[in-house]
Amino acid sequence: MAYQALYRTWRPQKFSDMIGQGVVTKTLRNAIMTGQTSHAYLFTGPRGTGKTSAAKIFAKAVNCLNPIDGEPDGVCALCQAADDGTLGDVIELDAASNNGVDEIRQIREDVNYAPTQAKFKVYIIDEVHMLSTGAFNALLKTLEEPPANVIFILATTEPQKIPATIISRTQRFDFKRIDAQAAYERMVYILGERSNTFDDAAIRVIANAADGGMRDALSILDQALSFGSGHVSLENALLVTGSVTQTILGEYVAAVVAEDTQAALVKLSEVLSEGKDAGRFVEDLISYARDLLLSSEAPELISLVPDETFKQLAAEQPATTWYRMIDTLNETQQQLRFTSRPSIYLEVLTVKLSQPQVQTTVQAVVTPQPQVNQPVPATTTPVSTDAPTVTPEPAPVASEAVTANKAIRKAPKPLENKTAVFEVLNEATKGDLERVNTVWADVVNQLSGVEKGQMNTAKPIAASPTGLVIGFDFDIFRVQVMNNATLINLLTEQIRTYSNASAERQLVLINNENWPTIRAEYVKQRQQMATQPATPTSQTGAIDNEPLESPVVVEQDASTQKALALFGDIVKVVKD
Repeated sequence: MAYQALYRTWRPQKFSDMIGQGVVTKTLRNAIMTGQTSHAYLFTGPRGTGKTSAAKIFAKAVNCLNPIDGEPDGVCALCQAADDGTLGDVIELDAASNNGVDEIRQIREDVNYAPTQAKFKVYIIDEVHMLSTGAFNALLKTLEEPPANVIFILATTEPQKIPATIISRTQRFDFKRIDAQAAYERMVYILGERSNTFDDAAIRVIANAADGGMRDALSILDQALSFGSGHVSLENALLVTGSVTQTILGEYVAAVVAEDTQAALVKLSEVLSEGKDAGRFVEDLISYARDLLLSSEAPELISLVPDETFKQLAAEQPATTWYRMIDTLNETQQQLRFTSRPSIYLEVLTVKLSQPQVQTTVQAVVTPQPQVNQPVPATTTPVSTDAPTVTPEPAPVASEAVTANKAIRKAPKPLENKTAVFEVLNEATKGDLERVNTVWADVVNQLSGVEKGQMNTAKPIAASPTGLVIGFDFDIFRVQVMNNATLINLLTEQIRTYSNASAERQLVLINNENWPTIRAEYVKQRQQMATQPATPTSQTGAIDNEPLESPVVVEQDASTQKALALFGDIVKVVKD
């Protein structure tokens, strides 16, 4: 008999053989035991997580002559026929190559015929999201009113492409990724049954590289066995997966954390010269940083055996170091998808990771504190156009920030105080806000996963040609964004580019809860300015040289019109 791949030889034959899908298997077994099976099921989840295997086991179990606790016995005539692929009442269809209306119409005709051997006819349609619109429409009627002895099992990796009308007529089961520990234990069991020798570290490398897919893990294991003539060594596993050793990862991370750019670049050169995959190297770094982050809070969740370098890094570095590293690695991972020169991006990544962190300095700049023995102004009044504008940021601190890190971004630092909001409102227009809102979704979509999540809780609420007020639903995200110099630089530049603005806008970040209060104070201030009497030298009577009466607020007043243009109906015009 010809050699069969491991994932075929060791395909689960019972629900108890399945790895990492306890909720799904228990529910299906209970349904079979109680006779409460549905006419249609939808199995969704990443590739290699057991969707098709579960469908085949379910088809055997519902037709088994002697089921045991919802499991097929595996020895009866029907189970044997199903295993051999000769049971005509279990029909498998690949929707990727049979996605037309004609194929589904054929199924609609066949379901009217009773099963020939088994109790149920079971149709397993794999990659069902590949069906055409017409095919889905043809399938809909059959799913809605199927014959009593027919069961449909639809499997897909992309449920979002399936019409809601189809999903609503099925019982949906979501298969989750298989964690590395479960994959490791399954591979150790298989190797033990085959009497193969292996290095424990090699199996862990393969389990991590499989990324939640048991089929992928067994395929990689198959390669490693062939490469090593039946023995799975760590070196062979690293070669097959394109991963790097924990020692190299530790040396690289130690170099960048120590801000030794030259040593980190040398270590990167060693990795690339060995032909390691750039994407896999970044993924390994993310996993390593993740383990360092969890080492103090949840050591039972880390996926490697800590060595001396790992222990030293975990003890000496704060969690913020690993937050920053994971964010930067995630950005690079996105960029690698669109380049044919990944080595360049890895070199830039290495230099970026080796730069001194500036979060503390930026925080000092964006959150100015009042000087000792200087009163804090209770209210803010507009400054005369003849007088120089006083900014709330202390210049010496900003100067120190630039000196401390030459790589500090060029974009203006974000502000967060009421003075800055008022300055934007003084020149704000609806047109500017509409232009920013039009491109806001595009700007946010350009960000990485973590930063995109932060900015999805924010929205522009006021804009001028030179400023933009952004409101955040959650203050913790506002603080994180303010302290992320790279993100602020990117936002500022992207907003200018997408909106075709002539200059970058000064960003002002506030909490949405504070916006109504700030807005009301601004409107009140504008009204007060409009009702102040003019000086006698500028307004006098033409006959008796007596001062004219103080002007009153009218609907055509320029300041009132400005407030109305900004805030609309919320402004109430009153006469004093």
